[in-house]
Amino acid sequence: MRKKNDLPSKPCAHCGRPMVWRKAWARTWDEVLYCSDRCRQEAKSSRHSEAPKSKA
Repeated sequence: MRKKNDLPSKPCAHCGRPMVWRKAWARTWDEVLYCSDRCRQEAKSSRHSEAPKSKA
């Protein structure tokens, strides 16, 4: 069995907190960007609010 310190980790794209590899993310670890649903939702809402508004 591996120790938690031996597992890979990377920072959350929104809050910057370190995320440690989880078995649930085994197949998609390279695609995982956010540490939680909350960070994913906040990042999504901040992207929409920062998008430039086009004038028609």
